[in-house]
Amino acid sequence: MIMKKLNIYIFKQIVIGFLLICFSLMSIIWLSQSLRFLDLIVSKGISAGIFIKLTSLLMPRIFVLLAPIALFAGILFVYNRMLADQELVVMKSAGISPWQLAKAVVFLGILLALINVYVMNIGIPKAETRFKDLEWRVKNNISQLMFREGEFTEIQKGLTVFISKHDDDGTVKGILINDERNPDIKSATSAEKGLIVQTDQGPRIILINGSRQEIHSRKGTFSAVSFAQYSVDFGLKGSRKRGKDNARTHSFEELIFALTNNNLSPEERLKWFVEGNRRLTSPLLALAYSLIACTGLLISNFNRRGQTKTILASITAIIIIQALDLIFGNQAAKHLFWLTLMYANVILPIAACIILLLKPDLLSMMRSRLNNAILGFSND
Repeated sequence: MIMKKLNIYIFKQIVIGFLLICFSLMSIIWLSQSLRFLDLIVSKGISAGIFIKLTSLLMPRIFVLLAPIALFAGILFVYNRMLADQELVVMKSAGISPWQLAKAVVFLGILLALINVYVMNIGIPKAETRFKDLEWRVKNNISQLMFREGEFTEIQKGLTVFISKHDDDGTVKGILINDERNPDIKSATSAEKGLIVQTDQGPRIILINGSRQEIHSRKGTFSAVSFAQYSVDFGLKGSRKRGKDNARTHSFEELIFALTNNNLSPEERLKWFVEGNRRLTSPLLALAYSLIACTGLLISNFNRRGQTKTILASITAIIIIQALDLIFGNQAAKHLFWLTLMYANVILPIAACIILLLKPDLLSMMRSRLNNAILGFSND
């Protein structure tokens, strides 16, 4: 009963710290990522709702990267505070083993790993697909996003468009176009209604029932003509096809069996297969980081000067693991031999931490043997 309350106490402390750190980090990253899409607000005139939706679709990918680090920082902070307040000293004196004190961490690490498995295999593929669709529509579907009712919109220098109303069927009404792109010919075109369409050369507007007036500055002439249908090119480059999907948009099954997919190039098969395996190894980083954060503080001796060395060693360990994960992942996309090292890079730290927590005297014994070996070598 006492251990259950103790684990709940530690669990609550870590969760609070984790949520605060994770929310703060994600807010900072969200703001920095949002700067990439400011151009869409300026040039495309998208609404705040679409802007928030577009940037929010990046959050699952960012959460997977930041959550293990946030949990590591939360655990490190809580156990270091408990050690500084001598709470851990009292608990160890009462006969509570390091493994028992780490049970809350193990539970949280496994829980976050399972959450990341869901996010990486379901959340990120859906979010990436929706993001690419929305980004394409924002950049290419200018009828609703660029043109606002009752406002003059400058498409490019010398080309201004005014639209009175958008209809639900995609047509626009009350159109006025002022074209001064050609310094020799200035024109003003008006129409009752029109339809914006995408072509291989970019977006165009098909005008129905209107008139066009032109002034030739060199000739000094004026002309006017009425039309039943007329087409105006906006001069914007666009694509009717959405960009090619990357590996993140595909399911785990498609990635893990990519080596047998004849529709992919050999390079793409390896990249997809490695991405599928990364969806298994990356979630384990949450458990590895959690165990590293608590192991050093739980098995080390209490020091009144603080645990700076232990904390720095833990931080260095996760930096090395993260760096090796990136290196092995990139190399595995070229040679599958590195895939084994990518798994070992995550599994070995987890196993080492569990062994040290179950047998805390093992580290002291290893240190003693190492010191004896060094002394023996120096005497020789």
